[in-house]
Amino acid sequence: MKGFGRYGIWVFSAMAFVFLLIPIVYTVAFSFNDARRTNIIWRGFTLDNWFGVCDSQNVCAAFGNSVLIGVVATVLATTLGTMIALALVRYRFRFRNATTLLIFLPMATPEVVLGAGLAAQFLQAGVPKGLATIILAHTLFCISFVVVTVRSRVAGLDPALEEAGRDLYGSPQQVFWRITFPMLLPGIVAAALLSFALSFDDFIITNFNRGAEVTFPSYVYTAAARGIPAEANVIASAVFFLAIALVLIAQLTAAARRRQLARAG
Repeated sequence: MKGFGRYGIWVFSAMAFVFLLIPIVYTVAFSFNDARRTNIIWRGFTLDNWFGVCDSQNVCAAFGNSVLIGVVATVLATTLGTMIALALVRYRFRFRNATTLLIFLPMATPEVVLGAGLAAQFLQAGVPKGLATIILAHTLFCISFVVVTVRSRVAGLDPALEEAGRDLYGSPQQVFWRITFPMLLPGIVAAALLSFALSFDDFIITNFNRGAEVTFPSYVYTAAARGIPAEANVIASAVFFLAIALVLIAQLTAAARRRQLARAG
């Protein structure tokens, strides 16, 4: 049993990583496939898909829509969510607990219910479906994740630092922008990245509220019936490599900062 316990965790960990990485490896590999009508069977290696990524119909337009929706929804959700998190932690007001419950409610609501409910509201209000309705829907469910992320950061701030700023005759605006905001910035950035990832990846809520607009997940879902185009695999692979690069840059930057602080100490 000791031998099994020693090596079993490595075996199960390796199996889990293989299971998780198979779809990613498949996507990257078939982005180099010399596909014709379908991209299901391997027909040979080519770089034409990467150099002509926008040759496929609507793939780049769908990707551009997803990026636009993700950026706008992220800005709105991060701004509103940060203000709500500050209010919930720093202030006491009536219905504070009810507000907290309502903020967390979209996280517990199934996306099918949330998407259908929003679609019904837009239909009843006579709002035509399009990019605007998608952005509003994404902003709604992303606010909850922003509040959760930023709220934990606000709760961990040291009030003595802000009190020191006020003791040095700093105005409330100066204290916020020079002390509070820089300390909140890591949490805000993390919340923004999470919000963008959720918005860019969403399909269910988007499908209820997109109308005639096509996002990248919607395009992939529609194209999957006949084999996802290689150009879609190219974009998915590029997004994956970009995410890995950002994580590596963040880790290297944090490590360099820790070394500088260690040398300074």
